[in-house]
Amino acid sequence: MKISIVVPIYNEDETVVYLCEKLLNVLVNIDCGFEVILVNDGSTDKTAICLDNISEKDSHFKVIHLKRNFGQTAAIMAGIDYSSGDIIVTMDGDLQNDPADIARIIEKLDEGYDVCSGWRKHRKDNWFSRVLPSKMANLLISKISGVLLKDYGCTLKAYKREVIKDVKLYGEMHRFIPIYATWQGANVCEIPVTHHARKHGKSKYGINRTFKVILDLMVIKFLGSYSQKPIYVFGGFAFFNFILSFLSFGLMIYYKYYGGKTFVETPLPQLVVLFFLMGFMSVLMGLIAEIQMRTYYESQNKPSYLISETRNFEKEG
Repeated sequence: MKISIVVPIYNEDETVVYLCEKLLNVLVNIDCGFEVILVNDGSTDKTAICLDNISEKDSHFKVIHLKRNFGQTAAIMAGIDYSSGDIIVTMDGDLQNDPADIARIIEKLDEGYDVCSGWRKHRKDNWFSRVLPSKMANLLISKISGVLLKDYGCTLKAYKREVIKDVKLYGEMHRFIPIYATWQGANVCEIPVTHHARKHGKSKYGINRTFKVILDLMVIKFLGSYSQKPIYVFGGFAFFNFILSFLSFGLMIYYKYYGGKTFVETPLPQLVVLFFLMGFMSVLMGLIAEIQMRTYYESQNKPSYLISETRNFEKEG
């Protein structure tokens, strides 16, 4: 078995050397092969030089330099794409995640789980700007996704390769990998991990990240519930608008004959047309989405289902 540690790094020249030393001390005591993939996400300080020096001294450390800052999710995706381990562990590069927890997380996978997520039970961040928004976001994500985790934002997670190899990530969606894995039938668990206060540099994220996460959550919900039948979403919105158009038409007729108002004295005629057009356009968008969905599955010969196992079928070819 081989373990791949994926670490996205952005402007961490003060911490990256210490991080690699701690990782090496932990990983040499784990009875398996390992590699550490350090992804330089367009750092503007001396991080790139530090990473190159580290990789020259020890071949276990592999470095990917991105051309510019693409964000944490893209950096993690690059590390996963270039990894070769049977187990993939992601973690932050700012020393707030403790490398000593890696062994504990991997042990949970040995118990039969496919994904183990870290829970920063005693988080050492500002409560109002980081902890409180995170708690609210975690409750919202768990409620909408149905995957009950206490800390989606903790980067320290371990995955079996088979549940993550086909996952494609965008935006801030790295935190939603356990949800993707659950869709694939994976068993997900969560354990408390150590969280250290930041000693060097400053956080790259602020309160605005919460709003991005909420928007990504909407995408996740759509993909999870309606990716194969998008007409249900657009059609539902169209039906709602047709109802509003019908009600507006009824009010327009009522005021015309019983309310003493002509058509031009109320905005109801405009509303009838507006709601009807919105409903009609929603139907057309739903049909286009249906065509795109079918093109996606059929062009790649992708089935719209996942099979756990079969019985009494002869292997073809």
